[in-house]
Amino acid sequence: MARRVPDERPPDQVVGELMRTHGDRILRLCFVYLHDLHLAEDALQETFLKAWRGYHTFRGDADPLTWLSRIAINVCKDLHKSAWHRHVNLALSLDSLPEPSTPAIETDDTLIKSVMALPRKLREVVLLVYYTGLEKEEAAKALGISLPTVYRRLNKAQDILKQELEGWHDET
Repeated sequence: MARRVPDERPPDQVVGELMRTHGDRILRLCFVYLHDLHLAEDALQETFLKAWRGYHTFRGDADPLTWLSRIAINVCKDLHKSAWHRHVNLALSLDSLPEPSTPAIETDDTLIKSVMALPRKLREVVLLVYYTGLEKEEAAKALGISLPTVYRRLNKAQDILKQELEGWHDET
């Protein structure tokens, strides 16, 4: 992958543009991690605040969405580890997911419920690759894992989903 030349504009302009371009994806990623819209909004703000503060360290080695996803994942993990979050029962409601910028085609939520039931490590990879559309190499960078680990986790998730959803596509 070719090295990207960092943007020479002021961080305010660049991060503002990144927020407009990728804010919806990052919010949805945070929501999937935290299972709470208000916490996801807080994580989104913290993600872009950290991006703004740390923009001078962004070398352009990765796609900006990968860089933002990595920051968001770390923010969500920090929030998840907090004492408050450990003592609160957060039940994920698919109805409370933030609306995507484009309407969803599928109305059956069986697939997303199955994906959300995957173990965290498998779910992370599936969501980054298939939900946010990151390339596998970019997902590996965002998660801080090797590319072969991404492939192993995707294969394991596919095996679980294939078994769990056997016959599901025939019913629709």
